[in-house]
Amino acid sequence: MPGQLPPLVQAVQLDKRYVDGPSIVQVLTGLDVEVEAGERIAIVGESGVGKSTLLHLLGALDQPTGGRILFEGVDVFARSEAELAVFRNREIGFVFQFHHLLGDFTALENVMLPSLIARRPYAATRARATELLERVGLRERLAHRPGQLSGGEQQRVAVARALVLRPRLVLADEPTGNLDPATGEDVQQLMLELNQEHGAALVVATHNDRLAAAMGRTLRLAGGALHEVGSGPRGRAHGMTS
Repeated sequence: MPGQLPPLVQAVQLDKRYVDGPSIVQVLTGLDVEVEAGERIAIVGESGVGKSTLLHLLGALDQPTGGRILFEGVDVFARSEAELAVFRNREIGFVFQFHHLLGDFTALENVMLPSLIARRPYAATRARATELLERVGLRERLAHRPGQLSGGEQQRVAVARALVLRPRLVLADEPTGNLDPATGEDVQQLMLELNQEHGAALVVATHNDRLAAAMGRTLRLAGGALHEVGSGPRGRAHGMTS
C-alpha cells in the first residue's frame, strides 16, 4: 500500500552454502522471511539445520551466498565494512548461547562496551549499563568478572549488553540452552519483558518449547527453508510452506 513502511528486516531468496573439501554443503535455499518492528519470532528445528547461520546472516555477522537482506528496505551488504560495523553496533543486539563475555572485564564493563565502542559519553554509558544490570537482578554483581558469576548470571549480563544501545533488532541463539530449567525460565521472562519495554524485534533460535511458545510466531527451519508453525497477531512470513 502507498506509504506503508517496509519490514524492519527482510530476507529475500537467501542462499548459504559452504565448501567442505570436495563437497558443497547447502545450508539455506531460497529462504524468505520478514520481521516487523517489535515482533517476537522463534526459529525452531533440528540441530545442524542452520538456525545459527540464519541469525548470523540476519545480523550481518556473515554474508549470504545468494539473495539479499534488507533493513528497512535497504540492502544491508551494500554498506562498506566500516558502515557494517557501525550498523551492527547500533542496530543489532546479540545474545549468544555461550555468552562471549570478556573474562578480564567486570559485568558492568562488559555491558558498557558496545556504548564505548560507539563513543557514547562515559557517564551516561555507565548509568545506562548500571540501570540494565539492576533491572536483570545483578545490582550486587556489577564488579564481578564472568568467572565469578553463575551461568544464569552471565546470560543476564549478555542480555543487558545486547540491549544497552537500545537496538531495534535482538537476535538470540539458544539463550536458555545451557541453563537449568528454573534459570532458563527467568532469562526467558526477562527477554520478553525487555522486548515489551524497549520495543525491539526479538528473533530467537531455540530448542526450548516453552520459549518458542511464548513468541508471537514460530517458524521451523528444515530443508534450507522456513515453514510456518504458529502465528501470533504481528507480522507474517512469505515464501513458506505450511
